[in-house]
Amino acid sequence: MVESKIELDAADIAILRVLQTEGRISNVDLAKRVNLSPPATLARQKRLEKQGLIDRFVAVLNRYKTGHDTLSFIQLTLSLHQHQQIHDILDRIVAMPEVLECHNVTGEYDYLLKVILKNTQALEAFISQKLIPMPGIARLHTSLVLKEYKSSMVLDLDEP
Repeated sequence: MVESKIELDAADIAILRVLQTEGRISNVDLAKRVNLSPPATLARQKRLEKQGLIDRFVAVLNRYKTGHDTLSFIQLTLSLHQHQQIHDILDRIVAMPEVLECHNVTGEYDYLLKVILKNTQALEAFISQKLIPMPGIARLHTSLVLKEYKSSMVLDLDEP
């Protein structure tokens, strides 16, 4: 879904830059960092949330410390391309807690899934027990991540 761009001034951008990396910063500290008064900073933050620029605040967990060592990307091709059948498949996929991201992509495959599991045995069970039996999936291709060099959720607000 394409949404219209919201125009931001320098103060809005400064607030968003800080919040992207320090979501738990106090309003007083945030105000100091962006050179605004605390009430003005809070009002701007609330407006940015209401406009949908700030989608949500989350805690990013260390997957290794929770015992989730296996990160993989799974590419799916659907055999069915009727609207309702696609909807049914996607509803089932996005409900799976192992699937962190699901993207409709161009190219050889229809969808790209980012999946995190505890180990390769759990990955094999996920594929063989959840994905393969699902009606409408024609084929899948799994890539196991050997080493993660960058994982970020910070948007570049300087791009033109």
